[in-house]
Amino acid sequence: MNADIALLCAAIGGYLLGSIPFGLLLTRAAGLGDIRNIGSGNIGATNVLRTGRKDLAFTTLILDGLKGAAAILIARALAFPEELALMAGGCAVLGHNFPIWLWFKGGKGMATTLGALIVADWRIGICACVLWLITAVLFRYSSLSSLLATAAAPLVALGFGRPEVALLAAFMAVLVWLRHQENIARLLKGQEPKIGQKKN
Repeated sequence: MNADIALLCAAIGGYLLGSIPFGLLLTRAAGLGDIRNIGSGNIGATNVLRTGRKDLAFTTLILDGLKGAAAILIARALAFPEELALMAGGCAVLGHNFPIWLWFKGGKGMATTLGALIVADWRIGICACVLWLITAVLFRYSSLSSLLATAAAPLVALGFGRPEVALLAAFMAVLVWLRHQENIARLLKGQEPKIGQKKN
């Protein structure tokens, strides 16, 4: 395949895959209306949890994670160079955060980021997941967990000697941090809702 075509396929394919708004689709299918009208207005698993439907939140989490993983796996299956496969994973996070179908107002990208990291290098992905879980258990803030896990991921990748994954992790961290600006402000003010807590 021509290199330019492969580049476009990886970028556009990853973006469109990431743009699928599973949280919105699942809550609508369950008769809960538009998830963007409750809580944070986000389409991700944390906001789906605020509906009280843990099953839907868990399903959203898995499906959003699979978007990042699938983008890389599909690119690899098509025999794309590894750098293009990793780029497809980053574009999936970009699509989740800024989906064309929802006027570029999507989720915050953490589940998709973790899915991409696990497939990019399972050691780095697992480290990010463990850090997320530890922070969540200790402090009960999904946003803080996401911020710390994504900030650490590029350093972990460098520690494992994977600079190409570190570059991907840094790109995804920027996307996650950009989408968490309001959360950061609330964390600093002590007003951030904890996991499972309904946001007024």
